[in-house]
Amino acid sequence: MSKNIRFFFIFILGFTIYYFFDFFFFKNIQTFSKNWFHSKAIAHIIAYSVTLIPLMATLKILLPKRNISDLLSLNRPVIKGFSFAVIGTLPMLIGYMIHFKAVSKINLETLFINTFSSAFFEEIIFRAFLIGALYRFTRLGFLSSALFGSLLFAQVHLYQSQNIKELIEIFTITFLGSIFFAWAYFESEFNLWTAIFLHFFMNLYWEIFNVSENVSGNLYGNLYKLISIVVLIAVIIWFKRKNKIPFEVTWKSLFIKTREIQS
Repeated sequence: MSKNIRFFFIFILGFTIYYFFDFFFFKNIQTFSKNWFHSKAIAHIIAYSVTLIPLMATLKILLPKRNISDLLSLNRPVIKGFSFAVIGTLPMLIGYMIHFKAVSKINLETLFINTFSSAFFEEIIFRAFLIGALYRFTRLGFLSSALFGSLLFAQVHLYQSQNIKELIEIFTITFLGSIFFAWAYFESEFNLWTAIFLHFFMNLYWEIFNVSENVSGNLYGNLYKLISIVVLIAVIIWFKRKNKIPFEVTWKSLFIKTREIQS
């Protein structure tokens, strides 16, 4: 079995095991943990942590000499990722403060689950594993690596509505959002914290202001989100040019790369 066939076989098998493990046991683990610790937030973290075991095992089988924090790009500078995200999402915060009222009552556990916990674990699953591992350790290019993970990321957000028009909007927005998060992750020198904090702040501002009932949003909700995306792209491009850091995603790396990335 060639190296590439072995990699893809183990990768697909590992994700398939994770997918069914998550599908059949996530809710049960969450319920058991909630009854034990009497906390929705802790139960959410435990359920995600346990169901992620097949993905962690898959990465270690594929690349046994590298540690998990490296394989998931969590060993990069946290402050750098945080700074990119804060600056990039500032238009959302300012715009929402102007056009929307703050929610009158916030459940802190629910807020934590919908912001940091979801952002952290979803970025590990979709950006670091499904997209990042394919891009970094195979010759697949940016779009080739990002396609399946982004389609799946969009699909798991369709629970938010039953309306066909809104479902199309939700799917499109989350699919493109996944591509954007992946680009920010790659271009910040494979710093997953950039994507995590971007995801966190975007979710946070959406939660603490009365923007919309789901991710499909409205004119001002999506306008300021788009402005934030443009600002972050500009900041990353400025930073890379200022520090003479080559761009990761280019026309030559969109579909097939000439070599694997070892960062």
